[in-house]
Amino acid sequence: MPNTSSSLSGFAFVGEPLERADALRNDADALSRLWPQARVLVLDQDGTAFVGDDDQPLPLTGSAVGGGPGSAIFLGLRGDQAWFSVEAAAVTVRAPRRLDLRQAALLWPVADASAFSYARGMSYWHARTRFCGVCGGAVQFARGGFVGRCQQCATEHYPRVDPAVIVAVENQGRLLLGRQASWPPRRYSVLAGFVEPGETFEQTVAREVHEESKVRVTASQYLGSQPWPFPGALMVGFRAQALDDVPTVDGELEDARWFTADEVGAALARDVADDGEGIVLSPPISISRSLIEHWYRQQRG
Repeated sequence: MPNTSSSLSGFAFVGEPLERADALRNDADALSRLWPQARVLVLDQDGTAFVGDDDQPLPLTGSAVGGGPGSAIFLGLRGDQAWFSVEAAAVTVRAPRRLDLRQAALLWPVADASAFSYARGMSYWHARTRFCGVCGGAVQFARGGFVGRCQQCATEHYPRVDPAVIVAVENQGRLLLGRQASWPPRRYSVLAGFVEPGETFEQTVAREVHEESKVRVTASQYLGSQPWPFPGALMVGFRAQALDDVPTVDGELEDARWFTADEVGAALARDVADDGEGIVLSPPISISRSLIEHWYRQQRG
């Protein structure tokens, strides 16, 4: 495979991360002192954020929320200010509106979108770890929300993410794109799938592409990654070379096809002026879109 630039850019939830301040997670006194001036993010059970009438996140502090950190999740620091997240059901805060984080990523400052993405991943893990998977006992969270301890068998549970590969597969100047039946009409994207036990990322690339399209991958190269909190994945991006196989779908996808650079360029242009014809691509906040744009730039030199 040719040695090309591996940089990806433009997708959401990765810029301006918080300092995670691991050493503070065990210091309950320090977290209590930080709480009154802390920034507090509020998320509904479905992962939507509390926002104002302007669709911007509510600028809540610990003193405005009241009480102390309690069951709040300590996300880390930005400068000297601590950041926490709480479930909406645990506070009395009211908000004019709720906003999905995919929409928020298009409207908010990068730092806020990244922090809420992080909070969403942690909130989802908490919601799915109420009871121990070993014995069924109740789980109590400690270390700022980063350890769940079973109150019955003492097993410790830690935050998890589900790694998935996402890959721009190319052959002779063409890009492999597919679509799921549940997607909006005409939308196509690069192929993706979850890593299974005992696999490397590269092995997952080859297996998933073949399972979904019957196209055989010959080589792959890592390009970048994106947290994707819908609900708790880490998307690991690759480019790959494949044999000149005819894409064939058998249920996982509704359709898969090779597309030329001209066709991909026309699809990118439909962001600005949709002619109602041809395919449309995944939204700009996603690493899938960044992989497509990266491939297109390489084709155009």
